[in-house]
Amino acid sequence: MQDIAHLLAPGPARPLLDIVQPVVEDAGFHLVRIRITGEGTKMILQIMADDNEGELRIDDCETISRNLSAVLDVESPISGAYALEVSSPGAARPLTRPVDFQRWVGQEAKLELLHAVEGQRRFRGLIEGFEDGEARLEVTLSGFDTPQILGFQLADVAEARLVPDNDAFDASLRASKGKKLNKQK
Repeated sequence: MQDIAHLLAPGPARPLLDIVQPVVEDAGFHLVRIRITGEGTKMILQIMADDNEGELRIDDCETISRNLSAVLDVESPISGAYALEVSSPGAARPLTRPVDFQRWVGQEAKLELLHAVEGQRRFRGLIEGFEDGEARLEVTLSGFDTPQILGFQLADVAEARLVPDNDAFDASLRASKGKKLNKQK
């Protein structure tokens, strides 16, 4: 986990990883990311988690929040007031673990590296999986006639996330509205 700690808990959230991750896992879920935003009295501790299918329901959020609040009250790792926010990763979910690159094969993702490779830090392409310790993306590069598959060590990745498929989202909303209309008839 050390090689991906910077993805699971970036910046000021890093010291919380050893406290938060076991609580989330003991509740039967997987930690996607911890983030601390804001400052002073407007600080937010954001926990993103999912289940084996990559989802998280409202009652799951409540369970994690309740369990985590009890531990945070005892451990008191954050000085000052803060709000605890537990959520699912959403459509533009961060990709922080090898399983994310296996689960979302074929989906479009954006990836930013800690250090540039041949002058480039940002890549966008289709997820090809996770193989030989590398997150793999099929990307279009200048100088090549066909897309290339590039591998990235997670230790070299600053941030990675899915690119939401707005067309699929809109189609899902239309289908959902159609079901509601049919039920009302």
